[in-house]
Amino acid sequence: MGRNICYTIVLLALSTGCVSVFAAESANPYIGHWALTIPGGGAGWLGVERVKGELKASILWGGGSVVPVSRAKMDGDTLRLERDHKIRRRGGKVDEITITEKIIAKVSGDEMSLTQIMPRRDGKGENRSDFTGKRIPPLPPKPNLSKAKYGKPVKLFNGENLNGWKLTNLGQTNGWSVKDGVLVNNPKQTEGQPHISYGNLRTEAEFKDFNLKLEVNVAKGNNSGVYLRGIYEVQVSDTYGRGLDSHNMGGIYSRITPIVSAEKPAGQWQTMNITLLDRHVTVELNGKMIIDNEPLLGCTGGAMWSDQFRPGPIYLQGDHTAVNYRNIVLTPIIK
Repeated sequence: MGRNICYTIVLLALSTGCVSVFAAESANPYIGHWALTIPGGGAGWLGVERVKGELKASILWGGGSVVPVSRAKMDGDTLRLERDHKIRRRGGKVDEITITEKIIAKVSGDEMSLTQIMPRRDGKGENRSDFTGKRIPPLPPKPNLSKAKYGKPVKLFNGENLNGWKLTNLGQTNGWSVKDGVLVNNPKQTEGQPHISYGNLRTEAEFKDFNLKLEVNVAKGNNSGVYLRGIYEVQVSDTYGRGLDSHNMGGIYSRITPIVSAEKPAGQWQTMNITLLDRHVTVELNGKMIIDNEPLLGCTGGAMWSDQFRPGPIYLQGDHTAVNYRNIVLTPIIK
């Protein structure tokens, strides 16, 4: 066999191998973003990607932040995820151990069925829970905000009472009231008494895309949040002087970090100007652009649900600490 023919065969073999690997990667039905309904009905999110040939995943489980999964691998047509958790338990003495949560996922089209397997803290057996996921369609291009058409502004807070608002969970305690035209949240706890679970406040009305303007005053060390459509949290927190972080004032919690710090010291009124359109968000804080038309990959911790396409309320986080709001005005975007 001639040298050129040998080279041709080798190149074809290498090329065929590369194509096969590339096709296998692109055909992996798990890669992408998934809206989860976790055990108990809470909102979650899963992102799966291939980085430098390795499968990587991140997950949001109810509250808190989006975090990386410890390990992700394919087992035939099944996706297997593992999350390591360090816990402290008492067994005559306090010790720290690592338990490994397993999540097994199967895909059928755009639907995902998952099983969580969590070892019990006492080391005796495990708990299994089934839940579901749905593929999130690819993001649309960045919208041209200069061409957005707006409807009539809606004054969400009338400055007199809580008309048009209710708790997200009617079983919790209401710490919200109106004083001198200000919407006040004061979740008081009494030392030595059982902890009181205070509620988040939401609009009775639900919205699609919109511009939202408001003023907020957060005391030293306190925090709250403004949830857009009930699923995306714009962080409200005393973070003056702390630099840039997605958990700081004006950030999309654990997802989008502001490009500049624009918060004021605690105890001062601050303005927010927020636009939500086509799964992209723009945030101006105190007159400065801090998030410029950035994509929203999924819900944030504390979301009412994981569906990014259904209308939802504005909700104000009230289960943490005291906070004041005023001049809350929403202008719907008409499509």
